[in-house]
Amino acid sequence: MKQMIAARAYASGELKLETVDVPVPGPGEVLVRVACAGIAPGITKLLAKGRFRHLPTTLGHEIAGLVAEAGAGVDPALAGRRVRVSPSLTCGRCEYCLTGREPMCASTAMIGHAAFGTGPMPLYERYHDGGLAEYVRVPATHVDLLPDNVSFDVGAKLHDLGNAVRALRQTGMPASGRLVITAATGTMGTASIKFARFFGARELVLVGRSGARLEALRPLAGDLPVRTVALEDLPGWEDSGGLTRRLGELLPHGADAILDFFPSGPGTAQAMAALGTGGALVHMGGNTSMLPFSIRDMMHHCWRFVGTRSCTKEDTDLVLDLLASGQAAADDLITHRFPLSRLAEAMEATGSRKEPIWMAIVHPDAA
Repeated sequence: MKQMIAARAYASGELKLETVDVPVPGPGEVLVRVACAGIAPGITKLLAKGRFRHLPTTLGHEIAGLVAEAGAGVDPALAGRRVRVSPSLTCGRCEYCLTGREPMCASTAMIGHAAFGTGPMPLYERYHDGGLAEYVRVPATHVDLLPDNVSFDVGAKLHDLGNAVRALRQTGMPASGRLVITAATGTMGTASIKFARFFGARELVLVGRSGARLEALRPLAGDLPVRTVALEDLPGWEDSGGLTRRLGELLPHGADAILDFFPSGPGTAQAMAALGTGGALVHMGGNTSMLPFSIRDMMHHCWRFVGTRSCTKEDTDLVLDLLASGQAAADDLITHRFPLSRLAEAMEATGSRKEPIWMAIVHPDAA
């Protein structure tokens, strides 16, 4: 049996690089030789919370590479093609799956990642092993062909790009297009800046801790006007409402929409207080803080709070179309590249963000 190196996670939370057997594709499956895999900063937190139902397992839900082998019943022409793996595993039959709302399916889980649903997950039982390895076995239905002008690096991060597009589409942006993005210097923030102009944004206000890191984001916005709010310049903002006031100064008519990626703290509520009438806050940060607004407040301002998780096939198809047409490019979002042998360093860098980091990837075959 041919063997490979894989990043394996254990119930103890430990991550190990181990030698394991290369999986063999069965009927309806393909074996992908991984050229690039993404790093998800929150994966260790999900592991600690027990969201991985099959352990030990090979991590990695962001995958791009070449089809090395096609199983029985799969078009043999797929062999050798450049692909990215669509990691979402759902039942494909419920009302959510049939209406373009796959992340809401009770069987929702991800290849190489966590289980999020509450129902049976037969696909997750078979395909829980992911792409932080030299090879991965996936259903043939879960690979998308990569356009020639889309690199493996970008292909691996397509899921995050799709998440950003999903959040942007949920805003219902009006023509004025005043968009605030919080935690803008992270993975989701930078991806949202890159695609904001395609989904109605006409001006951006970017919120983050560091003024220097925010300034580095300006080129991502293309020709959109950009203003920044550095939290380090708002002493005591957490208790004084300083973020709301500053956003109000920059946007006297209020924000039309806010993409909120704050993982904790009062930033979400203070940003929402800066919405204009009819505005929407779309949250994908997992913030456990409570909102201080009454139902009457929400009604009076005609505000919408939208929670969203993950993305759909339609979202990633939109990203691929924009990339393939040359209207958008995303290679500049990849700031860090690591060989698989330096996985521990990669996980520490993405988790701590002690240095500026937007998106990080791993090349399994790199030295």
